[in-house]
Amino acid sequence: MKIWCCYLCFTREEDDIEEVGEEDKGEVMGDDVFGDKDNLEGRLRNEDPEMLGFAEKPNEQLRLFEDAVVAMRDGAAHWEGAARDGALFSSFRISRHSEGEASSASDGAAGAKSGVEDRDRDSYNKRFKVQSDFHEYNFSTAVTSKAGSSAISAERDYQISQGSSFSSKNQMFYHTVTMADGGDKNASKSRDGKDDEGDESGRLETEYLEVRMDLTDDLLHMVFSFLDHINLCQAARVCRQWREASAHEDFWRCLNFEDRNISIEQFEDMCRRYPNATEVNISGAPAIHLLVMKTVSSLRNLEVLTLGRGQLGDIFFHALADCYLLKRLNINDATLGNGIQEILINHDSLYHLQLTKCRVMRVSIRCPQLETMSLKRSNMAQAVLNCPLLRELDIGSCHKLSDAAIRSAAISCPQLESVDMSNCSCVSDETLREIALTCTNLHFLDASYCPNISLESVRLPMLTVLKLHSCEGITSASMAAISHSYMLEVLELDNCSLLTSVSLYLPHLQNIRLVHCRKFADLNLWSIMLSSIMVSNCPALHRITITSNSLQKLALQKQESLTTLALQCQTLQEVDLTDCESLTNSICDVFSDGGGCPMLKSLVLDNCESLTAVRFCSASLSSLSLVGCRAITALELACPYLEQVFLDGCDHLERASFCPVGLQSLNLGICPKLNALSIDAPCMALLELKGCGVLSETSINCPLLMSLDASFCSQLKDDCLSATSTSCPLIESLILMSCPSIGSVGLHSLSCLPHLTVLDLSYTFLLNLQPVFESCFQLKVLKLQACKYLDDSSLEPLYKEGALPALQELDLSYGTLCQSAIEELLAFCTHLTHVSLNGCVNMHDLNWGSSGGQLSVLPRIYTSSSMFSPKNIHKPIIQANRLLQNLNCVGCLNIRKVSILPAARCFHLSSLNLSLSANLKEVDLACFNLCFLNLSNCCSLEMLKLECPRLTSLFLQSCSIDGVAVEAAILKCSMLETLDVRFCPKVCSMSMGMLRAACPSLKRIFSSLSPL
Repeated sequence: MKIWCCYLCFTREEDDIEEVGEEDKGEVMGDDVFGDKDNLEGRLRNEDPEMLGFAEKPNEQLRLFEDAVVAMRDGAAHWEGAARDGALFSSFRISRHSEGEASSASDGAAGAKSGVEDRDRDSYNKRFKVQSDFHEYNFSTAVTSKAGSSAISAERDYQISQGSSFSSKNQMFYHTVTMADGGDKNASKSRDGKDDEGDESGRLETEYLEVRMDLTDDLLHMVFSFLDHINLCQAARVCRQWREASAHEDFWRCLNFEDRNISIEQFEDMCRRYPNATEVNISGAPAIHLLVMKTVSSLRNLEVLTLGRGQLGDIFFHALADCYLLKRLNINDATLGNGIQEILINHDSLYHLQLTKCRVMRVSIRCPQLETMSLKRSNMAQAVLNCPLLRELDIGSCHKLSDAAIRSAAISCPQLESVDMSNCSCVSDETLREIALTCTNLHFLDASYCPNISLESVRLPMLTVLKLHSCEGITSASMAAISHSYMLEVLELDNCSLLTSVSLYLPHLQNIRLVHCRKFADLNLWSIMLSSIMVSNCPALHRITITSNSLQKLALQKQESLTTLALQCQTLQEVDLTDCESLTNSICDVFSDGGGCPMLKSLVLDNCESLTAVRFCSASLSSLSLVGCRAITALELACPYLEQVFLDGCDHLERASFCPVGLQSLNLGICPKLNALSIDAPCMALLELKGCGVLSETSINCPLLMSLDASFCSQLKDDCLSATSTSCPLIESLILMSCPSIGSVGLHSLSCLPHLTVLDLSYTFLLNLQPVFESCFQLKVLKLQACKYLDDSSLEPLYKEGALPALQELDLSYGTLCQSAIEELLAFCTHLTHVSLNGCVNMHDLNWGSSGGQLSVLPRIYTSSSMFSPKNIHKPIIQANRLLQNLNCVGCLNIRKVSILPAARCFHLSSLNLSLSANLKEVDLACFNLCFLNLSNCCSLEMLKLECPRLTSLFLQSCSIDGVAVEAAILKCSMLETLDVRFCPKVCSMSMGMLRAACPSLKRIFSSLSPL
């Protein structure tokens, strides 16, 4: 069975079909396939089904054909796999036939020549065809004739690379796909360039299928409209259609030759090609004067012209009037004329003129339609303007313009709305008064760096933006003149060194800046529209009064002299007064209810070291920061919606009241001098009092409190603990480490905590644990580190009476329990999952599961003391597995041997830590789930036997065991990944390879001898 499909590429069909003969028409492949598009189905029906490969199971064959096409489109990977399996044999065939008669080899050659001519002629009917991507392959082509016995074959190699197009006389290539079928005995011999011997006609008569996608000129035009000139030039190299489409004048309205080395001839050619160009940029181009003259004479539709970095003669400005449509002229960094003569710019339709950094003695501009003009940084002594419609004038940094020249230029334009005269040091108040009288619509004025102006007797009623940076003449007296600009919205007074106070009543003021005003001391603003204020680095500022209904954020950082702040800001939400060291306690009244900020949510008073007693009563405050306020001794907050408070560095806080607050968590462990605490927080869940060593008076009313850390509160007594247990019934975690004043009375009150699961009584002076056993029935974690006053019978209720049945974690580190008590605890409390015996001097060998050992008999579970009664002594006792998962025996010097065998039924043990057990010599472990084993600093270790198939981490740092013993130990640890043998004197660097060979799963070996 054979399936023929076409390989697609860029083709061009015939445009003038009448020039091709009837026989040649049949040989044009595009027409051969799509000559009768409407009757394609009928043509396929007329063909021999066996020839098309659809004789049997047409649906399945059609599916195979579709799969082949998909594989071709998906890339070379599918074809490579198919070729290796012998399922696909491919070659390129160029085959032609005419309807009704056969074609000979000479006809085929003539058809090829005709294809070349067609390709050259066909430049208008353009089609973009889908092309599949292939990696490199070699294919052969064959041209067959209809003579049954003879065939003219020519072998040709085509290098096909991904994304490439083909160069050939024929514009269509076809791909022959042969599908291997076990039942097909007539295998294709297309690779040999021969037809099947059983073929009576001598050739295959089939219909070539071609997939095309039309990409019309209109569609290309739309796509190319998104490309810049560089991409358009690259697209022009694809094909003739793209070249012509990319050259459309719509894409070349703007000719940008900035900084390009373009010759006069090239520029003339561009002007001839695109005479309708509307924008030209030749800044930095060589021979700019000649280029611009060519531009003016050739491009009559020019609207925007940009020039720069060259010399422009007087003749150019005379010729400029011939560009009737010119709207914008930009000249930057150029010499106008010879630099000492007057330049006349006369144009009737110019709207925008920009002459920046230009060198000219005198300029005269007559442009009746001009609206905006910039002479910024130009070196000119005089500018004569005749622009009655000019609205924006920028003469910034024109240092040679005299005060009279500036006055004359400005008052000649009565419609001015914006004037920038910054860095014009000669400007005086007289000029500003003349401008104010003439230009009644002036809205924007930038007079920065003009040292001679003071604005006294200057009235600018319509002004909305005023910038006066570094104006040495601006003083407090100037504020009276500014107050007459009742429409003012933006005021900038940076670096006004003589300004001492600002008092303004401006209803429309929205933004004010006062930065680096060294003598500025008093600010008084009234503006209902004020939304932004920037006051920074004003060291003398000591008083601020602001009234606004729009201000939402106020930042006054590092105002060291600020002592008085009065605010009437109904919408103010955020205030930052960081490093305002002179603020006193009166600031609290400003931000409390009735102080003028009813919507305040966030207040930052960090490093305000003059605050001593802070009291806030606010119904809106949600965040308060007092970080670094070391002088505060008393804190009282009555803020029901307060969610965050930061007290880091409040080292001298002695009394604190949070009644009421909306806090969910509070950390007062950073206040070591706190002695009285009152909290009423209905939402609080976490409270930390760690380190409040002098805390003796507490009142905690937190009904939702779940965690309380009162460790190191040495003055905390039973009455405080009892009251807290009653008012906080939901506590789950209670840390009372190093609270020596807590006794039996306080522990009995824990019965009010039915959800208590974690209790830490480490470093206390408890004599017995009976109150805990009687009160905490749901306890899961009990920590008793260094409780040296507990006797040996203190823990008997755990394993003899079934006390604390939910207990899972027990910490007896650094305790004084005897060996027998420890052994009984480990033997009978099989429900414990985590046990810590670190530093227990009475802890001896662990010998579990071995015959004759201390725990050779499987531990049994006793549920209550009734199990020991005489009547139940002969009843069978249920044996169970240990639930132990984690065992820590760090620093137990009396342990010499550890043996945990399967008989001990420690099936859940996953972590064992025996580090710093200096006398440990033998370790024998057979634990199926053990993952972590730490034997570091066991300097006496000699024998190590491990049967732990799931062990992943083994630490043997500073052990005296040799490399052979380590190798033998890890042989049965098939999942070991990390091995630490640093500072092991008997493990040499040559042992590393042996260890990796013994345990292939090893990923990391830490050794002080070899960086492996």
